[in-house]
Amino acid sequence: MAIRMRNVEYGHGDKVFEARMYWDDARGPAPAVAVAHAWSGRAEHECEAAEKLAGEGYVGIALDVYGKGVLGQSVEENMALMNPLIEDRALLQARLLAGLECAAAQPEVDGGNMAAIGYCFGGLCVLDLARVGAPVKGVVSLHGLFNPPGNTEGNSISSRVLVLHGWADPMVPPDTVLGLATEMTEAGADWQIHAYGHALHGFTHDSPALADGIGYSESADRRSWQSVLNFMAELFD
Repeated sequence: MAIRMRNVEYGHGDKVFEARMYWDDARGPAPAVAVAHAWSGRAEHECEAAEKLAGEGYVGIALDVYGKGVLGQSVEENMALMNPLIEDRALLQARLLAGLECAAAQPEVDGGNMAAIGYCFGGLCVLDLARVGAPVKGVVSLHGLFNPPGNTEGNSISSRVLVLHGWADPMVPPDTVLGLATEMTEAGADWQIHAYGHALHGFTHDSPALADGIGYSESADRRSWQSVLNFMAELFD
């Protein structure tokens, strides 16, 4: 087994985006798991997750919704990149779907077997993929944001949904969690929410926090990754 990597460009509108793809070259076309990035852009954290997924036999593809080479370096820059897409969810959804279409077209990918995971802002992204009926069998939101997009009311959700949430996350208080559960139930989704006690926002990021309320948890990181793998095994069984 040898894990290979290449960057893959794709477009939407007048912008060029760049995903990073990892796969095991000893396998034929395999199920793909897209990885949606946090607020800073497609960074090493998402690429490492995609590479780990490749080690499990999937094609891991770290997506990009900001544009090729665009990466925030501070709270202010990250907010300036993220907020316009939070406010224009139709645009965000279109960019995500363009990334999935590109992923499905790669020769290493079994385009009929796809899923998506996302971190923080990326957790919101993958929930939106489920909300708009994207061609994914399941999505996993890790310490994600739950804000409804405002353009998917009444939609049914066929993708399975797994939410891995830090219960002490100040950005996503308990009433927001209950709101998501209600939304998922009304959409007919097969959903799960796992909450980790004492875990803050960003509990998988083993790096200095950029803002209050963000912090790493070794136990939540380890348990959540095992939950991701269990979920993928069930999806693609």
